[in-house]
Amino acid sequence: MKTNRENFLHLVWKARAAYFFLLPLLFGIVVFKLKPLVEGVRLSFFEANIKEQVFVGFGNYIKMWGDPLFWRAMGNTMFYVIVMVPLILLVPLLIALVSTKTSRTTQSFFRAAFYLPVVSAGIVMSMVWMWIFQSSYGVANYFLSLVGMDPVLWLATSSGSRLAVCIVQLTWSLGIPLILYLSALAAIPKVVYEAAAIDGAGPFSRFFKITLPLIMPTVVYLLIMETIGRFQTFSAILLMTAGGPAYSTTSIVHRLYQVGFVSYRFGEASAYGTLLLVITFIVAFFQFRYLNKKLEF
Repeated sequence: MKTNRENFLHLVWKARAAYFFLLPLLFGIVVFKLKPLVEGVRLSFFEANIKEQVFVGFGNYIKMWGDPLFWRAMGNTMFYVIVMVPLILLVPLLIALVSTKTSRTTQSFFRAAFYLPVVSAGIVMSMVWMWIFQSSYGVANYFLSLVGMDPVLWLATSSGSRLAVCIVQLTWSLGIPLILYLSALAAIPKVVYEAAAIDGAGPFSRFFKITLPLIMPTVVYLLIMETIGRFQTFSAILLMTAGGPAYSTTSIVHRLYQVGFVSYRFGEASAYGTLLLVITFIVAFFQFRYLNKKLEF
């Protein structure tokens, strides 16, 4: 009688062709994902620069903990997570709910229009938004002037630059959630809504009792992925504000970039990356553990 181990090896051997085709992907994951991850964690315990590496134990973490800029970057990162994640979940959902009432052509237009920033180069989109937020001739201030408001120094003040970064992140992040929401909504049988309407359920009741529970797996997936993404906020900050003014927009990842690739303190930068890895893992773990109990498949 075969043991479980022999059965497992037999199944692997039968599927050897599939594993063979997976080898290039697994090789890429190991070389470009796993190895840099392990190396980054290792390097966080060394005082490292271009020339040498000296073991310092938890010295980089202690130094990071006592750095006021670390706490400033952490506060800004948490701000992006708390503010942006709900918006990125709600705004595409509202757009998807509206577009499902339209024709397929209109839905295709919504998909293309909101997905375009996702596939566009980040530097191009940043230059467009920098022009929009330009204080003298930017489109944003032009629209404000139409309603009698004074021009705003979008990228020159702490509040304005932080708001600008949030707006840019929102426009970059609507495409994928919108497509996933439209797919999830299209998978709900119409007979369920018809039966609910016959029973006297109103629009709000149908949404909270039917639509929301049935698309909850998509919502949970987007919640976890967007939370991880907001913890990694970087490109919009680098290209538009460089973390300023007065570090009001800098994030953990941007601070990591400054420490590692501007000051060449690779050990400290690795400590930032390792800490961010731990934080995002813990947050995502508890999100999935708690919300998975509420899913309906």
